[in-house]
Amino acid sequence: MTAALWYAGRGSGVVSLLLLTLVVALGIATRSGRTLPGLPRFAVAAIHRTASLTAVTLLGVHITTLLFDPYAQLRLLDLVVPFQGSYRPLWLGLGTVGADLLAALIASSLLRQRLGVRAWRAIHWTAYAAWPVALFHSLGTGTDAGTGWFRALALGSVATVMAAVAWRLSPDFAEAGGHARRRPVPGGSASDVRTLAVRGGGR
Repeated sequence: MTAALWYAGRGSGVVSLLLLTLVVALGIATRSGRTLPGLPRFAVAAIHRTASLTAVTLLGVHITTLLFDPYAQLRLLDLVVPFQGSYRPLWLGLGTVGADLLAALIASSLLRQRLGVRAWRAIHWTAYAAWPVALFHSLGTGTDAGTGWFRALALGSVATVMAAVAWRLSPDFAEAGGHARRRPVPGGSASDVRTLAVRGGGR
């Protein structure tokens, strides 16, 4: 039983990191209304939403299994307050920080109508810090951190996010976004074009 909990905790943590990488890459590379090459707009939003929900679910599995695994030596306090654990407190604490950031994102999403767009967006972008925190947590305390396949996975995750950042900052991205905002409305007036530009500029 202990071995099953340990393997479940390890596996769910690794897959959760991969999904967080996908979520962050999509979030960086896109903005409201922006599509990706080869994917329609609804598909980008659907992938982002599904990957986010699955990552959070697997994170819950990761935390729960390790909480009941006697080898991990986790306490309930360690799941909320970072850097208090007896086993590798720094690296374990980073995992707690990442979980807290994701919890804040979930809570803010549920309360989005009450918080307002600006407050929700600020919390949403802050939650992206959960990805590097989770990455360092995995490299610092993960059982598989020293293996070649996990190092390759970590490097691939970093490369994916960096590629998304590079594309977001590239002139091609800005030019495509500008064209999308300035496209004319067939048969529309100048005011119609301005209205479309405002709507296409993001939330």
